[in-house]
Amino acid sequence: MKAPSSLNRRQFLRNASLGVGAGFALPNIFLNKTLAATGENPSELIRVGIIGTGGQGVSNMRAIIKNVVAVCDVDKTHAASAAALVEKSTTRKPAVFSDYRKLLEDKTIDAVLIATPDHWHALPSIDACLTGKDVYCEKPLTLFIEEGKTLVRAARKTKRIVQCGSQQRSEAKFLKAAEYVRNGRLGKIKRVLVGLVGVNWTKDPMVPDSAPPPELNYDMWLGPAPQRPYNKNRVHYFFRFFWDYSGGQMTNWGAHHLDITQWALGMDDSGPVEIVGKGDFDPEKRFEVPSAFALTYKYANGVVVECQSPTPKVAPLIPDRKEQAMEILDGKTDFTGCIFEGEKGLLYINRGVIRVWSEEIFETPIKDNDVRLHKSTEHHQDWLESIKTRKLPICDVAIGHRSATVCHLGNIAIRTGRKIQWNPAKEVIVGDAEAAKLTTKEYRAPWKLPKV
Repeated sequence: MKAPSSLNRRQFLRNASLGVGAGFALPNIFLNKTLAATGENPSELIRVGIIGTGGQGVSNMRAIIKNVVAVCDVDKTHAASAAALVEKSTTRKPAVFSDYRKLLEDKTIDAVLIATPDHWHALPSIDACLTGKDVYCEKPLTLFIEEGKTLVRAARKTKRIVQCGSQQRSEAKFLKAAEYVRNGRLGKIKRVLVGLVGVNWTKDPMVPDSAPPPELNYDMWLGPAPQRPYNKNRVHYFFRFFWDYSGGQMTNWGAHHLDITQWALGMDDSGPVEIVGKGDFDPEKRFEVPSAFALTYKYANGVVVECQSPTPKVAPLIPDRKEQAMEILDGKTDFTGCIFEGEKGLLYINRGVIRVWSEEIFETPIKDNDVRLHKSTEHHQDWLESIKTRKLPICDVAIGHRSATVCHLGNIAIRTGRKIQWNPAKEVIVGDAEAAKLTTKEYRAPWKLPKV
């Protein structure tokens, strides 16, 4: 099926930027006229359009609702509900769109916040950059690795601010954990244990395919994904358990905790060099992603990252430090989050909790002349401030791409059942042409991943 014929992608880019070259050359003064976006007048309101107004989209929208001037969703019910919420909170009626490209054509909008299903993250982000708009995009930043490489190039070439929605980086406890690890307070890091939740699939029985509901533009919801009949258990929240649209809990929660792992290890511009893994799959084939998996990542400096889902038992993972690990877990035998295992001790970090063994590790605070990391107290405000200053946000596009890459490589290892050799400098899989094919994907016509 074709996308709506009233606005193909080439026409859209021509209308929005008078040619990609012009958009690249003058992204601030020509395409984006709000002075707040250029830093010339920080008091001026940054005008934001929300693309994707489901649960996560509305959650994001509430954080910056005074900035919201437009909403867009392929589900009319979602869009109408979000618009009503904006009007109630601001007494201002936002513009309402069903096609994100129409929203991007609106030059009164300075920036977009994207909270669509994962297969709709990269393309609207790239298009927003090419039309001179700054971007906040939910994690995982991409569906596959090549999308991320393209998005980074687009953001850099157009000088757009792109914040990835890995909001744990803006929580004080995660910052503290990363700084203590970076400054060697645990000694040399040997391993990191990452625990993820399991698949939270619907309890409903399998349902047959059906016609889509009238409020949903299902063809546009699919977008670049392969054509297939509508099924209510493949859309909205449950999209994340099908390869066409997402990567399961690996790219859902892994994009949070493996992101913190990368940050603490100083690997924001790199990644692992070897990945092995195995997974179990639903015997009823209700969903496609693994229902359970175990992965081992090896980094060039010798650090090993063990990642498991569902919530792993800590005793088999750290048999020689079982008592200490359970001490920092408040006596629990399983965990979600990250446990950093160093020569001098252990550090556990998860939402709302940070603990170490031994407590002596925290007795010496981080000093001004130690390694200090970007500090953000609120993820959305960090993005808005970056739009004004034009300085990179706490989870810049290149960081979000690298963290998503770690997740994608884990899924590739599980799906192939083979050891994956990764060159993080060249961002290529080495010596396995079949596995390398999974780093990219063909879009359904007429959608195309642009060449930037």
